[in-house]
Parts: sequence; C-alpha cells; structure tokens
Amino acid sequence: MPVTSPATPRLPAVVALGGAVLVGILTALQARINGQLGARLGDGFVAAVISFGSGLVVLIVLSAALPAGRRGMRALASGVRSRTIPWWMLAGGAAGAFSVATQGLAVAIIGVSLFTVGVVAGQTLSGLLLDRVGYGPAGVVAVTMPRIAGGALALLAVAVSLQGGVLERVPWWMLVMPVVAGIGIAWQQATNGRLRRRVGTPLTATFVNFLGGTVLLAVAAAIHVAGVGMPRPLPTEPWLYLGGVTGVIYIFLSAALVVHTGVLLLGLGVVVGQLATAFALDVAWPAVAGPGWVTELVMVAIAGVGVIVAAAPWRRVTGRR
Repeated sequence: MPVTSPATPRLPAVVALGGAVLVGILTALQARINGQLGARLGDGFVAAVISFGSGLVVLIVLSAALPAGRRGMRALASGVRSRTIPWWMLAGGAAGAFSVATQGLAVAIIGVSLFTVGVVAGQTLSGLLLDRVGYGPAGVVAVTMPRIAGGALALLAVAVSLQGGVLERVPWWMLVMPVVAGIGIAWQQATNGRLRRRVGTPLTATFVNFLGGTVLLAVAAAIHVAGVGMPRPLPTEPWLYLGGVTGVIYIFLSAALVVHTGVLLLGLGVVVGQLATAFALDVAWPAVAGPGWVTELVMVAIAGVGVIVAAAPWRRVTGRR
C-alpha cells in the first residue's frame, strides 16, 4: 500500500508566501545560470541536460542517504506496482524539462525579466484554472475577486514588458515558449504536491521530476547534436554548473508549499521573487534584447501589488484530495 502523509498542519500565510518568494528567487537564478551556460556552449539543449543531470545525481545521493528518501522510494515503487500512483503523477519532469530547455535557448537573448513575465502569464492563467477545478493537493480553492484581481495585475506586468519595441527585436517563439513553460510549471507544482502526498516526502517527488526530465532532455539533446554538431567546449567557471542544484531546492520547496497556498498563490509568490531577482540580474548583466531597467522596475512593482492583493484572506471550498 502507498504511504499517504497525514494531514499537514497549515503554515502561517506569511511563512508560506515567504517560501514561495524564495522559490521565485531560486528560479530566476537558475534561469540566468542555464541561460549563460547555453550561450557559452552554443546549445541550449546540452546546457539543459547538464543542469538536470547534475540535479539528478544530487537527488540519487540524497534519496539513498536519507531515511525519508528511502521510505519515499519504497512508497513510490509500491504505488507504481499497485497502480495507485497513476502515470500522470510521474510526468511532472516533462514540464520541468521544457522550462529548463527554454531557459537555455532564450534567456541569454531576452533577459531573465522578459523570460519571467512570459512565465508569469502562463502560471497565472493555469493557476487560476487548476485551483478552480481542484487539481492541486489543497483541493478546490475559491477563485475570489482578490485572487482574480491579483492575477489581472500579474498579466498587466506582462503587457508592460512588451513595450519599447521588444516584439520587433525578439523572435516570436522566444516570447511564446516562456508562456507555455509557465503553464507547465503551474501544472508541475500541483502534480508534485499530489505525488508528495502519495509518497510521503517532497524529496521523492523531486527525484521523479529530475529522472523524467533528464531522460527527455538527453533524447532531445542527442537529436539536436546529431543535426547541428557538437557544442563548444565546456566552460570552466564552477557557477555555471549550479543550475541543477538550484532546481532541486526550488522544486522540493514547491512540492512542500503548494498544499499550504494553493496553485495560484504559490505561483504569484514565486512571481515576486522571480521578477525582483530578474530585475537585479538584468541591471547587473543586461541582455541583448531586454526591455530596459525602467520597464523592468515597473513590471516588478505591478506584480508585487498583484501578489499582495491575491494574498487577501481566502477560503478552501472542499477538503483536500
């Protein structure tokens, strides 16, 4: 029988939201790391494999060394054998793989901020829908007016990001891919939260993500290298190889926090951390086609107000799933 974790005491809203902001900070840092690695290698797919693969190695070691990891792996194996853990709960890595590949392909060109606001649009719309239908582990979360208003402000930040001729400087697919990645990230967070309940620990849910994502990215990278040739030599700076470890931390935190926040509020907290960090990174290291620091500052302010509005008291309609 699978291990199902007992009801989790709800964290104070300020703690849960602070954790979501930390996830956003780490997400933006990973985007910059993977984007720079992709630019240095001249191959975003190979950069994504390196990022995911290094994270997978860390998770294998932790899963073997920690009692919680070993219990989670036993619960996972039991659930898969008995089919009480359906296949779609194991597919979160596909969304993570797409997001990391998008970072490697686009961030060095469009900047972390512009990448992030595209992700914001996808996360906001997807989070509202997933909360409304009760897909996340918190059950059906009321889509109240404050939450709708907060989501609308997040989308306004996206509209601001497109000012100043960005659409003329950036290929359309570089703007569409982050939006699709954001939709997938919201679904991934909800799916990981549900898998975490089945296996009893976020560690195993994170491992499943990295295993599936590494396999998918390795196949994509092999096909890409076969078509265009080998990437440039590996750079020597150690920080360019920290993307995987950063991803391990924020996916683990997301799986642990989503039950306390719901999908949308987690996503909006992540947005604040992402945009604030992205702004700082893009001011320090401007991207080729970024919208400029004034526009980015306005985006951060609007998104921050959106999270404050969306964090207004809300209630859960039904029990957890």
